[in-house]
Amino acid sequence: MTSLTQDVTKGEIISAYIEAPFDQGKELLESNKYRLITLEENAKLRMQEGAKAYCSINGNWVQEDFIYIKGKGVILPKGYSPICENAEQATACHKVNKELYLTDEQVEKSLANYILLSRNANNFEIPTNDFKNNDIANYIFGKSSEDYGKFLREAGINNMPLWFANLENKSFARKVWFWYLGDRSDLNGYDKGLGNYYWSRGVRCEDAIASEPKKIAEAYTEKQIREALKEANLSEIEKILFDKLNK
Repeated sequence: MTSLTQDVTKGEIISAYIEAPFDQGKELLESNKYRLITLEENAKLRMQEGAKAYCSINGNWVQEDFIYIKGKGVILPKGYSPICENAEQATACHKVNKELYLTDEQVEKSLANYILLSRNANNFEIPTNDFKNNDIANYIFGKSSEDYGKFLREAGINNMPLWFANLENKSFARKVWFWYLGDRSDLNGYDKGLGNYYWSRGVRCEDAIASEPKKIAEAYTEKQIREALKEANLSEIEKILFDKLNK
């Protein structure tokens, strides 16, 4: 029986993961008010938690796909994932070593917001000291690109390889695997492994966070705070303070 592990419960990004076939993992994340993490969020999470944190020393599926289009090359869309849209079908395809081939409509959606990674599906590396100036790194990691490049260098990683499958006569999608921090940290877009028990990582949905009760303090109970105010002869501001904090 697969289960969700909530390993990051504090900080700007709250995260959880599950080890399961992709469609099951995605479904369980969403039923617990998580959604699949993006590459940019994943980079921020690793910086937030540190290079030796569990989320950094383990890889996981992310929201994005590499899209393979004959005559164009390999692209990385943002805001649209054919595999996420058809998780059960995509997982079933990979279980029998087949591709999730795309319709013309799915290709068109993928081309709405994308960057071209490679015209010939040739693998390449992005030096981590060039993230600030590299168009692909900036597209992937957004405003965090330069900081993430520095974070990788401090972890002893000088290059980020990108790996691709071969182009075919039909357009298809492969889910991106965000490789763990080791000698390098790859973006793997060639693995046909959605049917395996791999990690899917999620971030807490904003509406779920907004609906949670607000805490007065992390380190002290309400009783301790009230007693401290009383001892400091500040009881008169007690009601004002707690009314304000609990709004």
